[in-house]
Amino acid sequence: MAESQSKYDAQTERREARLGIHYKWIALSNTTLGGLMAGIDSSILLISLPAIFNGLGVNALAPGSADLLLWLLLGYTISSSIFLLTIGRLSDMFGRVRIYNLGFLIFAVASTLLYISSLFISGTTGALSLIALRVVQGIGGSFLMANSAAILTDAFPKEERGKAIGVNQIAVVGGSLLGLIVGGVLSAIDWHLIFLVSVPVGILGTAWAYLALREIATLDKIKNFDILGNVLFALAMLSILIGLTYMLIPASASGYSGILLTAGIILSAAFVYVETKASHPMFNLDLFRIREFSAGILSQLLASIARGGMQFLIIIWLQGIWLPLHGVNFLDTPLHAAIAMLPLAIGFLLTGPISGYLSDKYGARVFTTLGMLINCGGFLLMALLPTNFNYYAFLPIIFMLGVGQGMFSSPNATAIMNAAPPERRGVASGMRVTFLNMSMMFSIVIFFGLLSAGIAVQLPHAIYSGLVAQNISAQLAFNISKLPTSSALFAALLGDNPMKTLIPNATLSSLPAAKQQFITGLEFFPDLISSPFQQGLRDVMYFSALLSFAAAVASMLRSREHIAT
Repeated sequence: MAESQSKYDAQTERREARLGIHYKWIALSNTTLGGLMAGIDSSILLISLPAIFNGLGVNALAPGSADLLLWLLLGYTISSSIFLLTIGRLSDMFGRVRIYNLGFLIFAVASTLLYISSLFISGTTGALSLIALRVVQGIGGSFLMANSAAILTDAFPKEERGKAIGVNQIAVVGGSLLGLIVGGVLSAIDWHLIFLVSVPVGILGTAWAYLALREIATLDKIKNFDILGNVLFALAMLSILIGLTYMLIPASASGYSGILLTAGIILSAAFVYVETKASHPMFNLDLFRIREFSAGILSQLLASIARGGMQFLIIIWLQGIWLPLHGVNFLDTPLHAAIAMLPLAIGFLLTGPISGYLSDKYGARVFTTLGMLINCGGFLLMALLPTNFNYYAFLPIIFMLGVGQGMFSSPNATAIMNAAPPERRGVASGMRVTFLNMSMMFSIVIFFGLLSAGIAVQLPHAIYSGLVAQNISAQLAFNISKLPTSSALFAALLGDNPMKTLIPNATLSSLPAAKQQFITGLEFFPDLISSPFQQGLRDVMYFSALLSFAAAVASMLRSREHIAT
């Protein structure tokens, strides 16, 4: 043991003599900047959609708008997920810094073009342009996310990796939380700024990365690229992720989504078979034989599904129901929702650095387990809240959820990277972030489905009785009550009252002015869906609590940390 430690100390001294004692901090600051922007851009549109659709002049209930919404929201995640493993393998072969630098350049160019597009192209064409450029931006983001943790693992000695990867993980996950706040604030100022915010950071990060970062990785000497495995993986991921996306649109559920998901499952099975036979596979299944690695990936997947679903649900809850019921104009809901969610980000940012630092001394198990148990309790408390809650009851619960996530994220990411052999850190990092991105997709589909199922039972009756009470004819009220649950939720997410579109102008004009104003105003539609939403809300929160408890069990069962120096 003493001989091994002495050898490791000598390696550390030689590395610092070659690179300079401050290089590790250069690597940390640059990768943190990249991770922060990639995280922010993964979520900034979720809260900004009302401002973007209004700015583009796209009707939220028009045919095809749901497709635009989903692709604008998820295109970034889909593109980054598809390329992560391929990039991780290429990084192990040809250099992590080289691939990382290229990613910053792609990210900066795409960010600049996004801002220009938002200024000059509107309508459906403008939305399609933004979607295409978000896909390119997601590819650049995948270059950054796939390599950040690997670059830090190479640059830092083992006794400081928890602190370094913890800071980076805080930047990525914290960035996804800050993206909600930044998006809400910029929406209130000028929606074009949502796309501009990445431009200066992308340009600065690109220049800084090329000038300051140096290749020090232990690269894989065998330059064998698994072409068949990469193609099968890309096609499988593309089929599954797009299939999941179209599951959110009822008209597509029995058609495109079923075909794509079936194809994705078949391609995934073929991919696993090919990887077991390949001499140098892109998806290193041997890593899952390391207990610390497999436990970390499993607990991350469960925790991230719970977190992603919670974020998506709370945005709909705040923007579509709670804020309008408290007199906030639909166009102003992004800013107020961002302010309401500040405790979530604060809780995460307070505990993330501390847990990362302490995990270097005491290991990841206690912090990851406790963090998920805190989250489990937070979700159970959230399920007890009424739809039209008192904010002072909501605040400590959402802060508690931020604390639990911060306590879990940094130690878990560090444990995963510590378990990977040096020459496999690129692909290990790619695998970790791939599962992180996949969990976001799964969470939205799962929780949207649970929410829709809970709402669907009561929504038709609520719409029918609410309209009849406002002197709308029984026949028209019955027809409108057939409004698909997904359409109602999309309208809530986009801050739109669909009654303005669903009730004919002739019918509205025949009503007294006070009733017209009430039906098309702030409170009528949110009040209609408030009671049905309550049941869906509880189903989602109970399921999130179950996932968090399962993540705690997976964390608790991990072995004593295995560190590959």
